Amino acid sequence: MRAFAIALFSVVALAVPAFAQEEAMPPLDHEKWSFDGPFGTFDRGALQRGFEVYSEVCSNCHSLKLMSYRDLGGPGGLGYSDDEVKAIAAQKEVTDGPNDQGEMFQRPARPSDHFVPPFPNDQANRAAHNGALPPDLSLIVKAREGGSDYIYGILTGYKPPPPGLKMPDTMQYNMHFPGHQIAMPPPLSDDVVSFADGTKATTAQEAHDVVTFLTWASEPRMEERKKTGVKVVFFLLVMTGVLYAAKRKIWADVH
Repeated sequence: MRAFAIALFSVVALAVPAFAQEEAMPPLDHEKWSFDGPFGTFDRGALQRGFEVYSEVCSNCHSLKLMSYRDLGGPGGLGYSDDEVKAIAAQKEVTDGPNDQGEMFQRPARPSDHFVPPFPNDQANRAAHNGALPPDLSLIVKAREGGSDYIYGILTGYKPPPPGLKMPDTMQYNMHFPGHQIAMPPPLSDDVVSFADGTKATTAQEAHDVVTFLTWASEPRMEERKKTGVKVVFFLLVMTGVLYAAKRKIWADVH
């Protein structure tokens, strides 16, 4: 019995390092984000560049169902004017109706419309991607452990597979994706977009900006929440001082 236990332990001891090595995930680099910390805010330039990357690259496969075009404007938006938001929305068409003849019709999207998805339904999206369904990106940053750093790591983590690792034809090697095999081809490369503000469109810059945009999409009221938190903390500090002064005044004559 003892010999069996020793043999079993030896097998496990040999197997665990191999398994751990196969599944090992390199630590995520912590990118410098403007929105980090209690006083962090969104960089409007990065947001608009990230929206360009989403519009020209990501939106071909990924939807943003929880966002409306009007969210791009206003105090908590990306810095676009009302006219710019209308122009952005009008580039897409949505199905509306019925009209007076009882028929559905196509019209330019309005700021009040939700982002138009790339496919009419999930089945059509799967059919176009060999059965894989690209996830909706509305809450992708909050839905993944590691948040912004994880999404950035995925976008910049495409590498040639290690020697001896055979990859299926439909899979790509990604150092930060669980299992290291991902169906999505590398979506970004140098100069895949041309930024309107003249910023050089390197892969790292594109990834940084689109992750900033997706972080905003996951929590567009983040800046408002942080401002409210600062006001609450300041109020509590002032109230603590007032109550302490009142306590000293009331109990001043008690020894």
